[in-house]
Amino acid sequence: MQIASDRQSDLAGAPLTIRRVDAIPVALPLTKPVKMAAETVTHARNVIVRVEAQDGTVGWGEAASAPTMTGDTIAGLVAAVREHLAPLLIGEDAWMRPALMKRLKVALYGNTGAHSAVEMALLDLAGRSAGLPVIDLIGGAMRREVAPMWLVGNATPEQDVAEAQARRNAGIRFFKLKVGVKPLATEIATAIAVRKALGPDLPVCADANCGFSHDAARRYLAATRDAALLFLEQPFDSTDMKGLAALARTAPIAIGADEGIHSLHDIEAHAEAGAGGVSLKLIKLGGFGAALAAGALCKRLGLAVNIAAKMSESSLASAATVHLACAVENIDWGVSLTHFYLAEDIVRQPLAMADGLVALPAGPGLGVEIDEVVVARLRAD
Repeated sequence: MQIASDRQSDLAGAPLTIRRVDAIPVALPLTKPVKMAAETVTHARNVIVRVEAQDGTVGWGEAASAPTMTGDTIAGLVAAVREHLAPLLIGEDAWMRPALMKRLKVALYGNTGAHSAVEMALLDLAGRSAGLPVIDLIGGAMRREVAPMWLVGNATPEQDVAEAQARRNAGIRFFKLKVGVKPLATEIATAIAVRKALGPDLPVCADANCGFSHDAARRYLAATRDAALLFLEQPFDSTDMKGLAALARTAPIAIGADEGIHSLHDIEAHAEAGAGGVSLKLIKLGGFGAALAAGALCKRLGLAVNIAAKMSESSLASAATVHLACAVENIDWGVSLTHFYLAEDIVRQPLAMADGLVALPAGPGLGVEIDEVVVARLRAD
């Protein structure tokens, strides 16, 4: 699926010539460490892409380093943008984004995080130049607000229950339990306790981030039936399609895929193996164009969709995630926004939640204003 460009061309008039492209590594502090199956995260190490036009208009993009998900490291992201992508953009017309992205992907294979951040910045630049929000440059809105999912992953069931209750009281209406990191009995007890605390109506799911063995996944699903989980995400290694298929045939709930989804082919393969839904991330797929095509494919295949930012991206990438989530038809498995977990953001006004919802930013481009002083302070070369 190609991002709509007819209206852009009508609005663009004169070329939006690019004169400078910067890749800025940053380390964003988290409010508390997050323990994943493969690592414990204390800072989000991301790359911010700044694209400046001849007239001084600036567009911004962001990609998180994700060595275990995309293979992108901070050094790799910076090198990809500075050495390979930026030189091909200087002097080009940002309104020619679809053609530019094709050229960039021919010049540099993979590196989906870098491609995503560049395309995000080009869209932000074009939107700011035309005075239009990104949603209007990618086909229009299916909705104007999203209900963010909250990730729960503490050391004890009691802490998880307390956090879930506090976030429910703050308006959150969708929860994800981080599993595959603690003793199995503890994680089973957590699911039961959180369900009891939240009541029967709010959706709760679990994400193993490839952390379960085959036996652990089966035991977890059998023992948490009373928790009425909506789905279990990525129980095994992303290459274990036989394990996924075997589990999906007998599982009492849907099995989702995240780390294994990097292309349209991956989506089709996981659907054939029995996955009930997938998580779509801009950094995995390589940008908006690919993510929109993935959303359309999921609709055709009858797959549920979760639209997600990587842990933890700033309000810049979260704003892009909201634009994408508002453009995709099916988001039955919710929207994961991760700027909430940051102790410090890089935008002047972080995306806020009201009554459990985050509104589609209404301003031009992605709709958030970068604080360049904070970016400089958090820079981590």
